[in-house]
Amino acid sequence: MDASNSRVAVVLFGAPGSGKGTQAQALVERFGLLHISTGDMLRRHVEADDEVGHEVKALMEAGQLVPDELVNRLVAAELDRPEAVRGVILDGYPRTLAQAEMLHHILAERGIPEVIIHLRVDYNEVIARLAARRQCPRCGAVYNLVSNPPKRSGICDRDGAALLTRPDDREDVIRNRMEAYELQTRPLLDYLTRTSERFYEVDTRNRSAEAISKEIAGLVGAR
Repeated sequence: MDASNSRVAVVLFGAPGSGKGTQAQALVERFGLLHISTGDMLRRHVEADDEVGHEVKALMEAGQLVPDELVNRLVAAELDRPEAVRGVILDGYPRTLAQAEMLHHILAERGIPEVIIHLRVDYNEVIARLAARRQCPRCGAVYNLVSNPPKRSGICDRDGAALLTRPDDREDVIRNRMEAYELQTRPLLDYLTRTSERFYEVDTRNRSAEAISKEIAGLVGAR
């Protein structure tokens, strides 16, 4: 892809622990794309205390989901930002079939082709990796008992605090998150497989982040 004269919308799908954030950052650095995370986008409006932020905050406090119409409108606005001149990475969007259908329309209006990247994982591998994660309650440092252990077992290298397992890193919680992701995403992936000209599955199993990044960059850059 010659990013100087071509825009692209990269849609990243990946289960919790698939390395989606790492790959999104690699694409930002490689192609100069704008990373659009719907969660970050909504939080930004809430923090700005603007009209959209008020609406989102009221919905969240009422325990309601942000409606597709609002999310679609915000994503469309992100695509029109000057920072999106080379294209975007969509992270956490679309989440529903209705959003996917609207995304096709939004991108077609702007003449932006889409590239769908689905990161395939070994669930047992991901569960083992996330379950081995520990965090310092004081400084927030994150360790992994397998790949990045502290110098002293269970103790933070920085401040000597006892490391904790985050509630969402318990194995039962991780399995529930995986199951929820599969139930939510499978129909959407099936739809995109049928309707998208450039849908790719990238196998992340037993591969380095660098090797995965290189493959994704080749897929995004192919014209």
